[in-house]
Amino acid sequence: MTTPAPTTPRLMRSRDDAWLGGVCGGIAKRFGWDAAIVRALFVVSILLPGPQVLLYIALWIVIPREPATPPSLPEANPPAPYPPAAV
Repeated sequence: MTTPAPTTPRLMRSRDDAWLGGVCGGIAKRFGWDAAIVRALFVVSILLPGPQVLLYIALWIVIPREPATPPSLPEANPPAPYPPAAV
């Protein structure tokens, strides 16, 4: 018996949208939000009393990093940049 693939993306630290550890970028990607909003909310939350920085570090350790995408390989037969000359 096979299990169906999850329909929602997993929570992973972002490689593309990372300033420090990719935590805010990963949360934004997971929920479909703008990463700037998540970062702004985090900065505002630092002004409140609580262990926000420790929570960020814990999430940095616990949330897995997004896998690296391999570089794309060139095509075997790339199209000609111009039409061939008539002989």
